[in-house]
Amino acid sequence: MAQSPNGPLRRPQQHEEIADYLRDEIFAGHIPAGESLPSEVELCEQFNTSRGPVRQAVATLRAEGLLSSGRGRRSLVLSNTRTETFEEILSNTSWIYRMGKEPGEVVEEFGVSPADEKIAECMGIDSGDDVFIVRRVRTADGEPIVAEEIAFDASLAETIQGIDTSEESIHRELIRAGTDFNNISRAFTVEQADEATAAKLGLEPGAPVLVIKITAYTHNGKILSVARDVYRTETLRFGLNNVRGHSSPLWFQVESSIQ
Repeated sequence: MAQSPNGPLRRPQQHEEIADYLRDEIFAGHIPAGESLPSEVELCEQFNTSRGPVRQAVATLRAEGLLSSGRGRRSLVLSNTRTETFEEILSNTSWIYRMGKEPGEVVEEFGVSPADEKIAECMGIDSGDDVFIVRRVRTADGEPIVAEEIAFDASLAETIQGIDTSEESIHRELIRAGTDFNNISRAFTVEQADEATAAKLGLEPGAPVLVIKITAYTHNGKILSVARDVYRTETLRFGLNNVRGHSSPLWFQVESSIQ
C-alpha cells in the first residue's frame, strides 16, 4: 500500500487521538457495526484522561455518521465505511494515497498567470490580477483519474513554487507553512467530456464525467483557492452516513432547466 511521504501536520490533541483510535478500531472491524463502544469510564482509564476529551471524540464520530446518538446508553457502531478527512477533500494527492494507490501527475501549467474573467469572478478579484495556476492530470498507479485545475491566491505563489509536486501535496505543504485553510464549499455536477478532457482521461468524447468545483476559504471568508476537478465516473462510488439529530453537509436540488 502506498504511504504518504509526509507525517502529521501538527501533534493531535487528545480528543483527536481518541477519535483516531476508535475510528481505526471500527474500520479494522475490531468494533463491528451493531456493537457498542467501551464505556466513558473505560475510555477514560484507557487514555488516562477526563470525560471531556472522550465525549468530544465520541461526538466527532457521531457527526461523521459512524455512531448512534447514545442518549443515556452506550453509542452503537452504525457503519465501518471510511469517511473523508478535510485534507483529502482539498488534496487529490492525499485522497489517492488514502486509497492505497501511488499518485502521479502530468503537468500542463504551473505558475503565476493573469486571472481570466471566470476565475476572477470565482475568487472575488479583478480580471487580470495575478493568481497561481495549476493544471494537471492526476494518475493513480499510472491510470488517469482526474483532470485538475486550481487557481490559488497570488500570496501563496512563493510557497507553491518551492513544492515538488511529484512527491508532495500542494495543500499539505501550504498548511505546513501556516496557510489558513478553514472551510470548503463543494458543488457536484455530471457533464459530458469534451474532446480535450476525454483525451486527457482516456475517454470517448461525450462520456459522462463528474465535475467537482471546490472553493477553499480562510476562517474569515477570504478565498484561498478555487478548483475544478473532472473525474472519470466508471469506478467512482459515493456514500454518506447520517445520524438523527445531526444535519447532513450534502444537499440535493433540481435545477429549473431540468423537468
